[in-house]
Amino acid sequence: MSQSNSIYGGQAVIEGVMFAGRSVHVTAVRHKNNEISFLEVPKTEKTWVRNLKKVPFLRGLVAIIEASAKGSQHLNFSAEVYAEDEGEVKEEEPSFFGKISLYLGVAVVGVISFAFGMLFFTLLPTLIEEISFKNLFDTQVLHNFIEGIIKIIFLVGYIYVISLTPLIKRLFQYHGAEHKVISAYEAGLELTIPNVQRFNTLHYRCGSSFIILSVIIGVIVYSFVPYHSIVERLIERIVLLPVVIGVSYEALRFTNALRDVPVLRYLGYPGLWLQKLTTKQPLDAQVEVSIASFNRMREIDLQS
Repeated sequence: MSQSNSIYGGQAVIEGVMFAGRSVHVTAVRHKNNEISFLEVPKTEKTWVRNLKKVPFLRGLVAIIEASAKGSQHLNFSAEVYAEDEGEVKEEEPSFFGKISLYLGVAVVGVISFAFGMLFFTLLPTLIEEISFKNLFDTQVLHNFIEGIIKIIFLVGYIYVISLTPLIKRLFQYHGAEHKVISAYEAGLELTIPNVQRFNTLHYRCGSSFIILSVIIGVIVYSFVPYHSIVERLIERIVLLPVVIGVSYEALRFTNALRDVPVLRYLGYPGLWLQKLTTKQPLDAQVEVSIASFNRMREIDLQS
């Protein structure tokens, strides 16, 4: 297939996949009757936003805010399709806890609510570390390191627990389908189900890699700023969160650029390890939806 130098990204939604192109964001969602519905939202970007996205360390924060604003519309679309289908098939209606696990899973793993998830997984581990290890030693660097370990344990544990629910497992399968389609496109292959299924569910540019990198970067950034009380420590975490996001975004770009360089490619491995939880092997039908979304996005891009 013909290929441009464009770098595409996307996200899994409920029973579907969204892909972001140069001129449009397209979401494809499969109904229970196997039909596929599309949401096509033209991409509009103000000049000042475009300029900010060119500024290193600032562009990461801008990207997160932009993804939150645009991604929510596509998530709502998929949720509405899902709700309509569930309303038509009463006997398969999920339980209350099933619905809660679905929305919590989307909120934390999906990019659209990343900032809120970051805030929660920043402050709670800080409180736990302060309460549990405050009087054991005086080295703040060590306190920061333990705080980072607690964050990783919380994050991995939470994702693992929600991944056990059928609804979240399907979401993670669509996440894997999204990665496979992007990898197949970047390899220059025709987007057929057999071609796409050849690829791994892991991808260096994934938001899951962004999450784990932010924890590691946070340990380093926080070590340069001393604190004298738990209140100062919590305030610093909030104030420095944009800095951590900005540096983590640059680190993700750096590791992605080095993914084909021997030895240096291992810099991106922590993010890939987390993706082993946030992505699952998709079914052919799920890959079909992902391909349909990507092809429709590319079709509109090429016409613009």
